[in-house]
Amino acid sequence: MLLELKNVRKKYKLGKGNEFEALRGIDVSFNPGELVAVTGESGSGKSTLMNLLGGLDMDYEGSIMYTGSNLNELKETEIDNYRKMHIGFIFQSFNLIPHMNVLNNVTLGATLSGLSKAEKNKRGKELLEKVGIADHMYKKPNQLSGGQMQRVAIARALMNDPDIILADEPTGALDSETSKQIIELIKEIANEDKLVIMVTHSDKVAESCNRIIQVADGKITDDSKINNEDKPIKESTKNVKKKASSLSAFSSFSLALRNMKEKIGRNILIAIGASIGIASIIIIMSLGQGIESYMTGTMEDLVNPRVVEVNKIAESSSGTTDGMPPGAEFMTSEVEPFTEDELTELAKLDGVSNIEPGFTEMSMQGSLIEYGAKETSFMILGTTSSNMTEGNLEEGNMPSTNEVLIDSSAADKLGKDIVGSTVTITTAIDNTEITGEFTVSGIYTSTGMGNFSSIYFTYDEISTFAKDNDIEIEPTVVYLLCDNETLTDSVEEEIVSMGYTGSMQEAMLTSIVSMIDVVTYLLSGIAAIALLVSAIMILVVMYISVIERTAEIGLMKALGARKKDIRRIFSSEALLIGFFSGILGVISSLIMGVIINSLTTNAFGIAIAEVVPVYMLAGILLSVVVSLLSGLFPAMKAAKLDPVVSLRRE
Repeated sequence: MLLELKNVRKKYKLGKGNEFEALRGIDVSFNPGELVAVTGESGSGKSTLMNLLGGLDMDYEGSIMYTGSNLNELKETEIDNYRKMHIGFIFQSFNLIPHMNVLNNVTLGATLSGLSKAEKNKRGKELLEKVGIADHMYKKPNQLSGGQMQRVAIARALMNDPDIILADEPTGALDSETSKQIIELIKEIANEDKLVIMVTHSDKVAESCNRIIQVADGKITDDSKINNEDKPIKESTKNVKKKASSLSAFSSFSLALRNMKEKIGRNILIAIGASIGIASIIIIMSLGQGIESYMTGTMEDLVNPRVVEVNKIAESSSGTTDGMPPGAEFMTSEVEPFTEDELTELAKLDGVSNIEPGFTEMSMQGSLIEYGAKETSFMILGTTSSNMTEGNLEEGNMPSTNEVLIDSSAADKLGKDIVGSTVTITTAIDNTEITGEFTVSGIYTSTGMGNFSSIYFTYDEISTFAKDNDIEIEPTVVYLLCDNETLTDSVEEEIVSMGYTGSMQEAMLTSIVSMIDVVTYLLSGIAAIALLVSAIMILVVMYISVIERTAEIGLMKALGARKKDIRRIFSSEALLIGFFSGILGVISSLIMGVIINSLTTNAFGIAIAEVVPVYMLAGILLSVVVSLLSGLFPAMKAAKLDPVVSLRRE
């Protein structure tokens, strides 16, 4: 016995507690080689019976036995396997997928079974030859006649060599001559020891079978054999629990690409829309990276990479100075000087070859450089060291006795011809105003502006300058010369662990970089709004795609596709949309980067957008992840669709 039904009942819930009993205790059995016609009026239960036999509807009472296995006791994957390997469906409306050619329609079941391309194409061509339309294998379904489309459906039903063929009105949409040809083809299939069960309203079709089952009001009213030949009944050697191969990831992508090509215009627009958010985020991050790189590079050009600057934490203070007008006040930063013991301790650090004392005084008001009738304020009074390189001198030389080095922002105020000229310096040390005349030895490169300028003396000169005004100074900053620049990081870590800080410039750079990072992330967050909009757009379009392809999803389930397979196909489409969107976003960001760099190079002499590979890769990954998340709900909805309901959707 191949298939046996025992007391099978099927009820439909109508709402408000009402039920309709479509099948009322069906008892029937089938053997291989039988060609069975199921007849009856509309609403008699024929289609419901076929859905149960095909494993499309598992909500019933009683038992359906296939080669000794009760379908109602099988796992969901085993039912999928039953449809995939043991059932072939032939539909009245053909249910061919319009965007696939004939060969791909025929081989779809084998694709879902994980068969290789070469094997499935060989088998598909053989079947198309068998049903007489091999010459049309590369045509689309809309290029075929009704009879040809039904032949394609028959070939598809035979693809995985099932032992049961379920045909629902296979000649209902065909003319009489074509119907006769299709019936002859179906009879040949039954003669190959396959069980063929047809639902039909046609008496002529029923009379061509060797068994007729009449159904009325959900019951079998007659079961008679006609045209019966004496031949041995062969038992099926197949087993529903035999594990079948499944849809591979590669095949999922192939199906997804094929589906996307059908709506190529819409998918291109989706990809372009999604790429806008990706490109915006990449270019914003690239601008932040470019600004950071420029500032860091500028700072590194101004200092000796072998020197580590050591400072103590400063405390701000204010006060009046001797001899200043009432109400005048200097804003300074007081720093505890280094002791001899501390200098000795720093000199003993591993990797340090020399130690240089220095002095720095920061003043927010009252520090002036006067040159004739011109004057400008400065904020930092410092000393030269090995940390300063002559390569950063715009003009002149490093200072020596009775000389001062000013930065370029101060020179812009006083005049570029100031090198070699005498200027008057007024500042405050220990809240005492001191004034002296010095020769400008050179102009040092600086990013300072206005009253944020700096001036530099040698340590010996500032000591003499202070001593002439009865002030004793001690080192407030120390410069450590390392054996080589590879040791500076470890030395910097060591001084931090000792409670010191690095250079003020580095601290300022760190603060500025942090602010740039905050602004970059803020702007990226704003750009992410475009990405969110594109994610919603992908979700909506994927949801519409599920609705448009409901019948296709039902067909794939009838061919044995698992929920996992359906999810994988739709997820693959979402992933591909995300990937192509990411690629477009990267290309757009590169183009924008070139345009921005061209503008900034012409205006400022620097290329500000730094589109690095890691941002491009991150952009593609972000696009893929967003698309996958957006496609998750539509994919899950598609996987949960009822195949019976889906197949009714035209």
